[in-house]
Amino acid sequence: MNEQIIARHWLALIAPKAAPALATSTVLILARIWNANGAEHSIGNAVLMTALSLAAATAGVCASIGRAGDPVIAGTAFAASGGLALAGVAGYADGLSLPLLLWVLATATAYGLAARYWRTDRREHLAHERQTSARREEHAHTERVEALRAGARIEVARTGAAYAEQLALALTARAVLPGFDVKAVEAAGLPELPSTSTGKEY
Repeated sequence: MNEQIIARHWLALIAPKAAPALATSTVLILARIWNANGAEHSIGNAVLMTALSLAAATAGVCASIGRAGDPVIAGTAFAASGGLALAGVAGYADGLSLPLLLWVLATATAYGLAARYWRTDRREHLAHERQTSARREEHAHTERVEALRAGARIEVARTGAAYAEQLALALTARAVLPGFDVKAVEAAGLPELPSTSTGKEY
């Protein structure tokens, strides 16, 4: 059984690994642009970002301890909370020291959380490949056994046909021998020759 080989583009392989760094870097860049446009030392903007961050964190807690316990919604809410907190600090603070420190911490935390999901995904992928390989081997074995059985049946049929042809030739050759006595052959227990349409025996 031939399996189609699909080569993935190198960008498709790198994109999941670069996603956390791209997300935190995008938040930092937009926050610094916001800082340059009047957010620096703005109490109202700081209060707004703090309220939004706390609201997102509360939504994450509710999603994680709720009856459904959806980890995707909880993770998204906590990620939004962290992003809003990073954006609020980077937009309010003057200078780059504190925003860069928070960016490093947020990126490291994002990679730490993503690594767990990457390991789980890799385990599931390997388990799926093992199961697929086992099924493929089982199907190939079944195909080989059936091919051997079909070959054996064909060989038996061919041998039977060859035997019938040789028997017919032997009976025909025996019937034309001079001095052949049909009654003596039948008395010896050999097969009886077929009679012709005139009723004569050979």
